[in-house]
Amino acid sequence: MNSVKSNDLITLAQWMAGDFSNYKQSYDKPQQFAHIHILFRPLPFEFFNAIGFYSEQVYDHDLWTPYRQGVHKLIDQDSQIYIENYSLNDPVQYAGAARELSILKTIKPDCIQRRYNCSMVFERDGEMFRGSVEPGNQCLIEKRGCSTYLISDVEITETTWGSLDRGMDVNTHQQIWGSDNGSLWFEKRQSFAAEVPLV
Repeated sequence: MNSVKSNDLITLAQWMAGDFSNYKQSYDKPQQFAHIHILFRPLPFEFFNAIGFYSEQVYDHDLWTPYRQGVHKLIDQDSQIYIENYSLNDPVQYAGAARELSILKTIKPDCIQRRYNCSMVFERDGEMFRGSVEPGNQCLIEKRGCSTYLISDVEITETTWGSLDRGMDVNTHQQIWGSDNGSLWFEKRQSFAAEVPLV
C-alpha cells in the first residue's frame, strides 16, 4: 500500500515539474486570457528532506518579473497528497529561479514562511490529479480592500495543468477577484521531471 501512495506522489511531482504555457488559450481568446507561464522547478531533496518545488507565475512578455512565487512541500497522507505552501521573505531576490538554477540554489529554508491554512490537497483520479485548498475557507488574502478567502481548483495530467483561483469575500461569500472566464488551461512546454529527487 505504501508503495502505491509514494508512486502517486512521485508521479504527481514529475507531472508538476515543468514550464506550462496557456499560449493556445490566450491566442484563441486574447481579450479574456493573458499569455502566462506556470513554472514548477524541483528543489534539492535536502531542502525539506522531502520532495519540494519552487514555483513562479509570469506573463510571457516579462519572463523575469514573476507576479506570484512560492515554495511547496509534498507529503503523503493516506489516499491524498498534501502540498504545504510557503511564501518567500524577499521574493524579488529569487525572481527567475525557475529558469536559472544558479538563482534556485540560493533559496534556503530560512528564506520562507509557511502559509498556514493554504495547503492544497490532491487525489488521483484516473489519468489526472485533482486538487483544492484544504477545507475551512481559512486561506485569507487581503485584496482590493477586502478580506477574502481563496478557492483554488487544479487539474494536472502528464502534459496539462488547469487552474481556477477565486477570492471570496469572507462576509458575503461573493467573488472579489479571480477569473470571470473560467479556468486557465496550460500545456507543458518543457519538463523538469528528471530533476525530481527519487530518494
